[in-house]
Amino acid sequence: MEIKTPHPDASALLWSEDVPGGSHLSFCVKRGTTLRFTDQEGAANVALLLYRADERLERLNLPDTLKAQHTAHLTAGHVLYSDMGRILAAITSDTVGWHDPLCGFSDAAQVREKYGEGRYQERRNAMYRNGRDSLLIELGKWGLGWRDLMPSLNLFSKVSVDQDGRFVHAPNHSSAGSHVELRFEMDTLVVLSTAPHPLSPSREYAPGGVAIVAWHSGVAGPDDKCRLSCPENQRGYTNTERVYR
Repeated sequence: MEIKTPHPDASALLWSEDVPGGSHLSFCVKRGTTLRFTDQEGAANVALLLYRADERLERLNLPDTLKAQHTAHLTAGHVLYSDMGRILAAITSDTVGWHDPLCGFSDAAQVREKYGEGRYQERRNAMYRNGRDSLLIELGKWGLGWRDLMPSLNLFSKVSVDQDGRFVHAPNHSSAGSHVELRFEMDTLVVLSTAPHPLSPSREYAPGGVAIVAWHSGVAGPDDKCRLSCPENQRGYTNTERVYR
């Protein structure tokens, strides 16, 4: 289901930024902030990691996120759990319908094998970046490192499982202009890479860019659809709100 979020008025807007394909970025957002990610070209993949801003040992836990909500993919109405049973963010709007929580991010060997060499020395800013190294660069800016890497949520990508138990990547899943919105229920460090999905069938290194818009939206109310979508989410919101009493 899509939970409609009104477009913010000018007074609520906080910032906006374009992130090219094959790039990386990190920043902190306050509780009560919504981020809209828009696929600019229909070829985006955003490998997303989340950490509690004031205690970074608490971070996104995708196995618990899926288990609590009895799902193997994420879309509007779902929330993103930390490893302490609290809710870092809620998916409040989604025109894509399926985001991959299973496959993680690419590494240097995968990118080199699929696309060939794309070193900075020859390609400069068009070098072939991979998800793992990109995320590690951003984590290093916040005093974190390889021990803090964890499975990523891949926005705009769909991966299903066939009858033989093999992952199947859906090509052309997201179209240009598609968006997903995350409302943050905790102060959160956001770390992302726009390198290609590790199962992307494309033989050309041409990841799409994303646009990000942030605004002050407030947090979930008592009748919020993400809160009420399952009993576990109601308990998760109670655990979260205790932090901010």
